[in-house]
Amino acid sequence: KQEFNKRPTKISRRSLSRSISQSSTDSYSSAASYTDSSDDETSPRDKQQKNSKGNADFCIKNIKQADFGRREIEIAEQGGKGPLCLNVYVVCLCVCLQVLMETLSALGAQCRWAACNIYSTQNEVAAALAEGGFSVFAWKGESEDDFWWCIDRCVNVEGWQPNMILDDGGDLTHWIYKKYPNMFKKIKGIVEESVTGVHRLYQLSKAGKLCVPAMNVNDSVTKQKFDNLYCCRESILDGLKRTTDVMFGGKQVVVCGYGEVGKGCCAALKAMGSIVYVTEIDPICALQACMDGFRLVKLNEVIRQVDIVITCTGNKNVVVREYMDRMKNGCIVCNMGHSNTEIDVASLRTPELTWERVRSQVDHVIWPDGKRIVLLAEGRLLNLSCSTVPTFVLSITATTQALALIELYNAPEGRYKQDVYLLPKKMGMIIAVMCRASNRSFYLITLFKFCCCLFFKLALIFTANVKNFALSVLNKSC
Repeated sequence: KQEFNKRPTKISRRSLSRSISQSSTDSYSSAASYTDSSDDETSPRDKQQKNSKGNADFCIKNIKQADFGRREIEIAEQGGKGPLCLNVYVVCLCVCLQVLMETLSALGAQCRWAACNIYSTQNEVAAALAEGGFSVFAWKGESEDDFWWCIDRCVNVEGWQPNMILDDGGDLTHWIYKKYPNMFKKIKGIVEESVTGVHRLYQLSKAGKLCVPAMNVNDSVTKQKFDNLYCCRESILDGLKRTTDVMFGGKQVVVCGYGEVGKGCCAALKAMGSIVYVTEIDPICALQACMDGFRLVKLNEVIRQVDIVITCTGNKNVVVREYMDRMKNGCIVCNMGHSNTEIDVASLRTPELTWERVRSQVDHVIWPDGKRIVLLAEGRLLNLSCSTVPTFVLSITATTQALALIELYNAPEGRYKQDVYLLPKKMGMIIAVMCRASNRSFYLITLFKFCCCLFFKLALIFTANVKNFALSVLNKSC
């Protein structure tokens, strides 16, 4: 019986690396973290590490990568200062969102950080944060057990009570709710940015178990239009190219879901010459797909002929074993939705199927008759796992999250009840004004300066003076 959870040995890794050309390796490894090969085989959980100040409250791949990570951070980072008394758990780790963490810290927040995706952590960035004194528990390529262990280490610390949660996917919120109910009751607010996490919050609210107010950032205008649409429009091509070197022209692609993520994916693939099919159950989104010139199909109608299958619904079991059994040889299967449940990967871990790792985050799943499909990132989020994402749009999302945290923390008693709320549209409008102001390029310092000002003048957002306030800050920033 094949063991699927066993880590690759040194021999298998070396033999694999010899089978891939250096140029081919370079095409995908730039998305991965800088690594020290001498540490590849040692689990971070088994290592004792300290930063230059003697602090050991972190668990990362290699603290020696801190200088390299700091150089990456400097590309995207701009600061802001001001008092903000938050204890925040932040769950997500990539270059631009770590800027959010450092900004929150500059505003006075105390942050502890775990990853939202086992493949999305940039090890060198995590090292730079740990060297800077942050409590970070994340590394690229965690196992499922490592993932939950990191979240627990982030949460379970003596003498420290969070008052805010910033989550991406809902795993941290779920963990605290289940394992630390007393801690959960003392939380002042939750900010959630993914559709999966928002669904989980709505489930808690519907069951009457959500005892704190929560802000739904995923459905905010800035998140939907910039992060979900424009970011995915670029990163879907980047992720597929880095992992498979596929040529898109003439390829038949089916995109499952035509929300904002699906729209971005379809637009990018169509522009590259692909023949794009769309599956969608929402009537309005389905009509939009038709009006945009895409053929609306059922998945079982085209599954035998397509070259690439992309899921972006946020649902579960969208591509099940039955469909994968019928796929043609060489079909590429990947996920652009947040949750790793859209592709039924568990059904592929059976004795009759052979798994072959051919690249970082690329597996061939081989059937007894020799047919194989190409599975990317084991069904997890493709762009965070296998590529980079534009810092421009993530900067907008980070600013949206910061505003949501400040709003929930400073809201007068009674404004928000124990329910899930949409981010006020006026906040999104102000962010858009700030983005529009920087025509040549997007500077985070402008937005985060505004966050600092907003902390002191937040009440103005909900008055008739909001327009004048935004324009005055805009003039000062410019």
